[in-house]
Amino acid sequence: MAKDKGKDKDPGRKLVAQHKKARHDYLILDTYECGLVLSGTEVKSLRQGRASLVDGFIQIDRGEAWLHNVHIPEYAQGTWTNHSARRKRKLLMHRVEIDKLEAKSQESGHTIVPLALYFKNGRAKVEIALAKGKKEYDKRQTLREQQDRRETDRAISAARRRQRA
Repeated sequence: MAKDKGKDKDPGRKLVAQHKKARHDYLILDTYECGLVLSGTEVKSLRQGRASLVDGFIQIDRGEAWLHNVHIPEYAQGTWTNHSARRKRKLLMHRVEIDKLEAKSQESGHTIVPLALYFKNGRAKVEIALAKGKKEYDKRQTLREQQDRRETDRAISAARRRQRA
């Protein structure tokens, strides 16, 4: 049986939200996958594909990792049990990972940011990254490198097309 090329790498993973600008604004040093402590209405809202990671950040407080400023809108069919949209949410991580992140985030210029929010085998997960802020010239250099890579790929493919014809 042939594999579908259009399939995702992990078939049990359903992406809810992604913070695309984080890879532009930060140099990603290390990534981690964490579970989230959520209420029922938050899970229902996420299953509808509604969330925003734009202003989100992770803070480590007394040996626990907390996700701040992630916007999960209220569930439309919820009642008085609805959650607040920007409350802080606890992350589920191993103690060793938390300690390592806390030590590295204390260094100058380092921060912990959420990259993606998704469901993996029915469980809500968040991908977080230890990141270092980029300067403006670093961002321009990265864009220049991407543009140069695209141009060389186009030139190579055009040369191959001419060679075949």
